[in-house]
Amino acid sequence: MWAIGDKKTQDGSDQENFTFLGKGVDFKGVVNFDGTVRIDGRLEGEIHTTGTLIVGEHAVIKGIISAGTLMTSGKINGTVTATDKIQILKPGILIGDIRTPAISIEDGAHFHGMCDMGAHKWVEDHTAPGKNVHDLTVHRGKVRSADL
Repeated sequence: MWAIGDKKTQDGSDQENFTFLGKGVDFKGVVNFDGTVRIDGRLEGEIHTTGTLIVGEHAVIKGIISAGTLMTSGKINGTVTATDKIQILKPGILIGDIRTPAISIEDGAHFHGMCDMGAHKWVEDHTAPGKNVHDLTVHRGKVRSADL
C-alpha cells in the first residue's frame, strides 16, 4: 500500500494540514483549523481558518466564516471575513456581508450583501481640496447672467 520511500515524516513539518468535511455530513458548532479546509456537506455555526476554505458545489454553510482565502461554488448565508481574498465560483451563491481586500465573482455566481474592501482607509487619508479647486456652480451662474 505505502512504499517505504513514500512515507512522510509524522511531525508535519513538510506538509500542510488538509481537512475534509464530506458530502452528507451535517455539522453544527464552531470549527477551528489551520491549513486548508474543504467542505462538501452542511455546516451551521462558525468556521475559522488561517488558510484556505474551499466550499464545494453541494455544500451549504450558515453562519460566520473567517479564513485567509475563501473559494466557494456552494451556498453560503452569513458573515464572511477573508484576510487574503474571496472567490465566488459558478454556481456559487453567497448571501451576507463580506470583508476582504480582494474579491472575484465568476459569471453564473451570485452575491447579495455588503462588501467592505477597506476603501475607508483611502477616504480617511484623502486630503482636503487645495487652493486650485474652483466652485463651478458660481461660474455657471455668471455665465448664465451674461447670456441674458
